[in-house]
Amino acid sequence: MDLTKIVQSGHFDLHMHTTASDGEYTPENLVKKAHGIGLKTIAITDHDTLAGLAAAIKTGEELGITVIRGIELSTKYKGKSVDILGYNVAETAGLNRILQEMRTEREERAIRIIKKFEKIGMPITLDDVNKYSGGEVISRPHIAKAIVEKGYVQDYQTVFDSYLADGKPCSIDKLIISPQTAIDFIHESGGMAVLAHPVLIGDDELIKELLHFNFDGIEVWHRKQNQADNDRYKALAKQFKLAATGGSDFHNDEHQLGVFGFHAID
Repeated sequence: MDLTKIVQSGHFDLHMHTTASDGEYTPENLVKKAHGIGLKTIAITDHDTLAGLAAAIKTGEELGITVIRGIELSTKYKGKSVDILGYNVAETAGLNRILQEMRTEREERAIRIIKKFEKIGMPITLDDVNKYSGGEVISRPHIAKAIVEKGYVQDYQTVFDSYLADGKPCSIDKLIISPQTAIDFIHESGGMAVLAHPVLIGDDELIKELLHFNFDGIEVWHRKQNQADNDRYKALAKQFKLAATGGSDFHNDEHQLGVFGFHAID
């Protein structure tokens, strides 16, 4: 897999989420959507799970669109959330073990968050949350949707801003692994490790520090980055001799698939 050739050819999107984590499209339907707008290569990169890949790859084979086996691992470094994309990953004992630990911890964390909501007069159940998680990886968006469905809060974003964001009444930290641990698991599985959406880290000096780890690439384009951000991160890709990748970080129809193409990062 040559990420540079994929990017240079255009018609790609290398950062997408499905119902296997916190996206709103099933793996099959997301691949169909990508095919429908003319994308040739995509990566399904669900949070801390490989669960949606088999269905996505099967649909891709049927439609003639390449689906890269991807994942997005959650890490922290010096107090900052650092997400790392893995491309072309295979299931290994080590990767499966850490993913199972993350799934177990996410469910335990969800139960603790649910109890916090109950204490402030917003009772929900794990079944309410699982309606949105599909019984797979449980994340804060699933809890937020359950809170909105119950009518306690008017909209999803307010649940995050007022209750689930760091330091808010129902916030609980998730299992933390280091960036180097995530990179090692990706490499051990035969994959390539890419620093996701650097703009969300919000500290270019810290990004440079991170890039001294053995990353293979950096996400040069992301929907929350402007052209100046893209140019700055492409310069870092050249400086550190890394692949420059891009993706929509698609979760729902508020996000556009593959609108950047090669020209946005040329």
